[in-house]
Amino acid sequence: MKIRVDCHAGYRGEETPVAIWLGPRRVEVVEVLDRWLAPDHRYFKLRTSDRAVMIVRHDCRCWEWELTFFRQM
Repeated sequence: MKIRVDCHAGYRGEETPVAIWLGPRRVEVVEVLDRWLAPDHRYFKLRTSDRAVMIVRHDCRCWEWELTFFRQM
């Protein structure tokens, strides 16, 4: 599922998600639980303000974000 993500650029210019847009609803990122790299993507495992755990994927080539995993706690 394609999503919109608000990010914060760190000191090295790396984008880190701070909020996820699920349709018209904005959900704050409370904690980045994990992050990892693949050849063409960056993945973030996040805990959000609505008590969900999400994994989002960033396509570095076309600058698009996708929600790849969602679990409500």
